Amino acid sequence: MNLHVKSLIAAAAVVFVAQASAQVTFYGREGFRGRAFGVDRQVNDFARSGFNDRASSIVVERGRWEVCEDSNFRGRCVLLRRGNYESLRSIGLEDRISSVRPARRNARAVEPPPPARPVPAYQYRQRPNERLFQAPVSTVRAVVGPPEQRCWVERQQAATSRPDLNVPGAVIGGVLGGILGHQIGSGSGRTAATIGGAVGGGALGANIDRIRGGAATNDVRRCENVASNAPPQYWDVDYRFRGVTHHAQMSSPPGDTITVNGSGEPRER
Repeated sequence: MNLHVKSLIAAAAVVFVAQASAQVTFYGREGFRGRAFGVDRQVNDFARSGFNDRASSIVVERGRWEVCEDSNFRGRCVLLRRGNYESLRSIGLEDRISSVRPARRNARAVEPPPPARPVPAYQYRQRPNERLFQAPVSTVRAVVGPPEQRCWVERQQAATSRPDLNVPGAVIGGVLGGILGHQIGSGSGRTAATIGGAVGGGALGANIDRIRGGAATNDVRRCENVASNAPPQYWDVDYRFRGVTHHAQMSSPPGDTITVNGSGEPRER
């Protein structure tokens, strides 16, 4: 094995150890985004790493740590416990941290510690010294909540197999029709007119309600599903990296490319 290959392996090992042993990770943006800077021991001055006054969020993986405004632990210092600190605004240390060290066993916070979310941290956060790449996005699907239901009431004609007859009306109509028919003609003609008048009057009386009121109707409630107007809950994203298709769910729509690490895992910056 030549010297160049040995040097590359040694450098990779140093990077791996640095990632594995990092106990505190500082991020250049809120929500564990942006450049990441990890430490596992006391750092007197962030200026040497190019991260002075640049931290906006912190992940404390193990132990308790003291972060200070100025180098060599001067100025205002805050004690942080294990957890995720998505924003340093509430404690007034956003873009103001210059040194960090493990807290002494008997160290006490000068002020109440800021709220922290439990570990593990935001899954798409960048790890210290992690190399990043850009992968082209194949498809993006906005996922919203369940469809909304729109309902209305409409009036329609009632379907019946046989009409409802008005029996009292039929009786009265038959009597009146017979009387009127009896007034017409004489002899057998009068008899026929009486019978015809009774039949016609009965039929007219039986259907008088339908003639007067028209066809029966019912109020019918109808519904249909329509697309929801709510904003998307998340975005389903497919992207390709090194010949392999990957899938991720993002909290915001991606661009033409997505930031990933060497394994194709998404990283938001």
